[in-house]
Amino acid sequence: MKTKTFLAGILLAATVTTAQAGGILTNTNQSVMFLKNPARDAAIGLDGVYSNPAGVVYMPEGLHLAVNWQVAHQTRTVTSTDNMFMMGKQNNGSNVKKYEGVADAPFIPSVQAAYNKGNWSYHFNFSLPGGGGACEFENGLGSFERAVGSIAGMLMKSGLDVKGYDMDAYMRGRQYYFGFQVGAAYKINNHWSIYGGLRALYGDASYRARLSHISVVTSTGAVDFGEFLEGNINAINRQIGAAQQQLQMAAQSGAYTAEQLAAMQTQAQSQLATAEAGLQSLYKLHKYGNGVNLQSSQIGFGFAPVIGADYKVGDFNFAVKYEFNTDMKMRNHSTLETPLKLEGEMANFPGIENINKFEDGTDVNEDTPAMLALGAQWSVLPQLRLNAGYHHYYDTNAHWYNDIQKKLDGGSNEYLGGVEFDASEKVNISCGFQITRYGLTDDYMNDMSFIVNSYSVGAGISYNVSDKVKLTAAYFQTNYDDYDKVSERDAAGNVTKGDSFTRTNRVVGLGCEISF
Repeated sequence: MKTKTFLAGILLAATVTTAQAGGILTNTNQSVMFLKNPARDAAIGLDGVYSNPAGVVYMPEGLHLAVNWQVAHQTRTVTSTDNMFMMGKQNNGSNVKKYEGVADAPFIPSVQAAYNKGNWSYHFNFSLPGGGGACEFENGLGSFERAVGSIAGMLMKSGLDVKGYDMDAYMRGRQYYFGFQVGAAYKINNHWSIYGGLRALYGDASYRARLSHISVVTSTGAVDFGEFLEGNINAINRQIGAAQQQLQMAAQSGAYTAEQLAAMQTQAQSQLATAEAGLQSLYKLHKYGNGVNLQSSQIGFGFAPVIGADYKVGDFNFAVKYEFNTDMKMRNHSTLETPLKLEGEMANFPGIENINKFEDGTDVNEDTPAMLALGAQWSVLPQLRLNAGYHHYYDTNAHWYNDIQKKLDGGSNEYLGGVEFDASEKVNISCGFQITRYGLTDDYMNDMSFIVNSYSVGAGISYNVSDKVKLTAAYFQTNYDDYDKVSERDAAGNVTKGDSFTRTNRVVGLGCEISF
């Protein structure tokens, strides 16, 4: 068994994303105005450079610039159940263990700019359409511990003095997907406008993992993994030597017939072959007795067109936007030099399919799925507007590593609503919600990278310092459902192996918009 490769892959496969809102790989919170009211798909404003690009042409002529700063705090929690955990020294005999990762993104910037002249509007948008920070699991993940526990279980089945295991684990992942979008909108008349643009993505990700202080719990106490292997290797070598010596002495004694010696030799050869097989297995493990420390980094590029249209009639405004699929390949620079191919009981380990994603020098598919956005705005009163929106992500048409998108039960859908009120000439307050539903399945979900259904709420205030300067502050919170994946049950129906997934997310943002 390629144990180091196996442990290395398990560690590196714990991919971490820090998307705050939107699809599986897409952030839609690309401005503070979104935090203030997520239903901006048909709103007329500078943030429309992303959310409703065709509608920006209806803003006043001149140069408009917005700078946004967001701070996000997110947790990712996996509660794992596995009877194997009862062997863990730190688990107090429990088969349930909670692993929590903390993802902090202290600086999520974005910039929107538009220059309006006549019937034309020229746009630029810089933001983080994916990732945006780092996530740290101080105690690793259940898949880490299952890997070590599986090794302890195999040693136990081999007849060695193994009662359990102990270990320390750590994982940190960082992802930034920088997005640059340029385009132009054209006002056909006072009712219709259209938009065409191009988006470029640059992906930069890194992962750091450690599996250390591995020990084997024996009948006499915990023994360092390396020392345990060394001791058993020496013991088996002594057994092999003693068996060979006994066979030689028997042949020299003259006390046995040829038939008896042949039978003794056959039995000894069988015992020696078994001992030799065990010895080779221990030798493969021996040089990894000190654990694993690994690194991986990925970079990639991708491009996609974006089109949109806006229609104004009476007190209503309607908009549509379509972002094409962004083909993205991430190039690996990793200490994982060889692909993992395991046999026997480890071949079906649930994390195996993600491990080779980090093989050094390979390119990994990480497309950003195509997205359709529909929006409507109703100006009930001159100072009061109601907003609605719908997003669909074509997840199953994207290309991800090992075609994992095929394990989804359809694309993602979002439903948005909001209200905006001009409290005075200087003050605007607004709030809104977003409901997100993914096509999740048990086959898709794992502790290495997961998302769960959610609903989000946001609210904020804008203040017009002058006719040229507007300041905005907002708060946005996402509340996630639990997703329970049950892999095994006992005869009584109790869960003996499974995972429960959930997350938390809170974002605050400040923005400044200037018109020239």
